[in-house]
Amino acid sequence: MLDIKFVRENPDAIDVAMANRQTSWDREKFFELDDERRAVITEVEELQATRNAESKKIGALMKEGKKDEAEAAKEAVRAVNEKIDGLAERRTALEQEQYDFMAHLPNIPCEATPYGKDEDENIERRRWGTPREFDFDFKPHWDLGTDLDILDFERGNKLSGSRFTVLGGAGARLERALINFFLDTHTSRGFKEWWPPIVVKRQTMFGTGQLPKFEDDAYHVSGDNFLIPTAEVVLTNLHAGEVLDADTLPRRYTAFTPCFREEAGSAGRDTRGIIRQHEFDKVEMVKFAKPEESDKELESMTAEAEFLLQQLGLPYRVISLCTGDLGFSARQTYDVEVWLPSYNAYKEISSCSNCGDFQARRANIKYRDPENFKGSRYLHTLNGSGLPAGRTMAAILENYQNADGTITIPAVLRPYMGGLEKIEPVA
Repeated sequence: MLDIKFVRENPDAIDVAMANRQTSWDREKFFELDDERRAVITEVEELQATRNAESKKIGALMKEGKKDEAEAAKEAVRAVNEKIDGLAERRTALEQEQYDFMAHLPNIPCEATPYGKDEDENIERRRWGTPREFDFDFKPHWDLGTDLDILDFERGNKLSGSRFTVLGGAGARLERALINFFLDTHTSRGFKEWWPPIVVKRQTMFGTGQLPKFEDDAYHVSGDNFLIPTAEVVLTNLHAGEVLDADTLPRRYTAFTPCFREEAGSAGRDTRGIIRQHEFDKVEMVKFAKPEESDKELESMTAEAEFLLQQLGLPYRVISLCTGDLGFSARQTYDVEVWLPSYNAYKEISSCSNCGDFQARRANIKYRDPENFKGSRYLHTLNGSGLPAGRTMAAILENYQNADGTITIPAVLRPYMGGLEKIEPVA
């Protein structure tokens, strides 16, 4: 959430930021609500002053024996109190309306985020590895998985509907191997592992910015609870309403969770295979940092995702998202895209974002640093995929396939698969 004081004092900057994001905001509505709210506050303060003055008169009038005048003063105080109560209700309603208005405003892109209208104007930063040239007719991962009996799309559809997949045999084992490899790598490099719940309250989803704007993409469960779309939600909100000590920052967290997304706006996109599923497994990275350190932490988080792909020997590129393609809560984002031969293109496998204090304001996460300032201030939050198991599996199946239909298992994963070197058709 944006700082309301900043918005009030810099409406032109908000105009520019929203235009750069290829969206708009109702500037007139903001000031209409803000002016009325502030007018109500002023009126309440004036009425309170009147009430205090009248209250002081009552005692003096009673001492002077002016009972009738004292009763009149009491009646005046009662009338003022009624007005104050009515204005208090109006103030509460206005503050809620203003809060709801602010909750729909996206974050302001930082200076490092390049201007652009849409994903076609994202900027490539670097590449690693060389896409493989096949000397045989390669297959897409959905055909490979079916032929090897490790991906079962028909049974996934039978059990749950479209965009659900059952993994079997070496496929299930490879999924588990990837998750453990990701977690072991992160924890060995300074991340603390968590095992959080996957059912959360509405306020938890609000804290990271999924609600209210993206409620149509969320899975509702009983009551007013939701299944998480990413472990970013639970890891970030671990410290909701807390004040952290500066000397404990940065904090680097990781967790594996199943993730659930309705993907309401993605009809027709990546419908084949396991690239875009309603339920998928992912290891997430989240960081809490001092504002002056968050840019550096974004670079190292992106490097962490890259390191995993390098260890797996998968070609990738890193792009900077432009202002028109930036996520709702982010001020800057790097996407890491892995090479998928079936698409003849790089496809997103990790998105690493610096959210500044946007999520911290929504979730009320602050830090104290008594050596540098009094009280507490909002810290910065960052998040990134590290990595999704399904998309990584798709990349492995396609990039490591052999002419005989087998799949060579990357060397770093073999210890997690009992030394297995190849996935072969089951006789």
